[in-house]
Amino acid sequence: MARTGRQRRTDDRVREAERACGELGEALEAAGVRLPSLGLDPVSCAGSAPLGLIELGRCNVETARALAAALRSRTAGGTS
Repeated sequence: MARTGRQRRTDDRVREAERACGELGEALEAAGVRLPSLGLDPVSCAGSAPLGLIELGRCNVETARALAAALRSRTAGGTS
């Protein structure tokens, strides 16, 4: 069965969300942070008009503090 233009756009949105999620995971890891539940929200990727939301998930206190420190050092250093 041939895919419609709408189906291709839907697939493209989900693939774009997957790429963004991967980029975020790599950037966080480079900053010394790993969010164990990072991934796509499956519900937001379903249906005829998927949003492709990225689920940051839950993390422990140590990970939350590491993320806060990474963000603080980034903003304190004046880099973007």
